[in-house]
Amino acid sequence: MSAPAVPTWARRAASAAVWVSLPSALWRLAVVVGVPLGLGASEYDAMLIPGWGYLILPLLCAVQEGLAWLTLGLVRQWGEVWPHWIPRLGGRRIPVAAAVVPAALGAVACTVYGVLFVWTTLHGEMAITPWGEWLMNICYVPLVAWGPLLGVVTVHYYRRRTRG
Repeated sequence: MSAPAVPTWARRAASAAVWVSLPSALWRLAVVVGVPLGLGASEYDAMLIPGWGYLILPLLCAVQEGLAWLTLGLVRQWGEVWPHWIPRLGGRRIPVAAAVVPAALGAVACTVYGVLFVWTTLHGEMAITPWGEWLMNICYVPLVAWGPLLGVVTVHYYRRRTRG
């Protein structure tokens, strides 16, 4: 039995989860390529630039965007049936818990991160110019919505897949 069709609002919420994660990843990539962002030397030191930060920050961006893209699996066919190219699993239905448990944990983690970001931004001291702080906030504030968006899409996926 196939799951009911995905409503437009769920597709939009999943797409929004991908888009809200992008600005912060682009900001970190800008740090790596040397775009002046108003940061002081101590902030670059904290990000290990120069040094391991040149590897860690792009890797963090790739992992973040990869996880964000997985949200789309909660509203697309490839999130319900294993792709045919996967040995022994290809073509079989994905167990609901295999998608819901990691997505729910991710939603909690992203929500906690968003709250911590707001807290530290309001209460932390950074070596950054006012325009640099404004730019950083513009890039990171959308990330606060990632957890709740992922949570809503996860609940919808669970209900859609278990109600049939």
